[in-house]
Amino acid sequence: MQMISAGTRRPVCLLIAGFLFLLACSKEEDSGNTGACQGPTPSFASNVLPLMQTKCAVNSGCHGTGAVNSGGPLTNFTQIKAKAASIRSQVNAGLMPQGSSLSAAEKSTILCWVDGGAPNN
Repeated sequence: MQMISAGTRRPVCLLIAGFLFLLACSKEEDSGNTGACQGPTPSFASNVLPLMQTKCAVNSGCHGTGAVNSGGPLTNFTQIKAKAASIRSQVNAGLMPQGSSLSAAEKSTILCWVDGGAPNN
């Protein structure tokens, strides 16, 4: 068995370290999303609005019509689209909805809708 000399070890170690660094940097981050967004962007009307109504607005009482809290009302597309980046941030951080929680699928629906451009679809 042949030993690697000290002069050869250093370049080999640097090569391995460089490879591991590039491998680590090549992994795509999903910014906290619970899963990669695959397929079509979730539908606002069918997927996002019902979540907003049940988890954030109508049933929770937090973001319903006339809400004066920092998020304001979130009852229609215009209001929700205007706050899409903030909604994404709050949902991703687990700060909203207050007093409730979203399943991984619900969280992914909101995050993927915003990441897909928050369309009125």
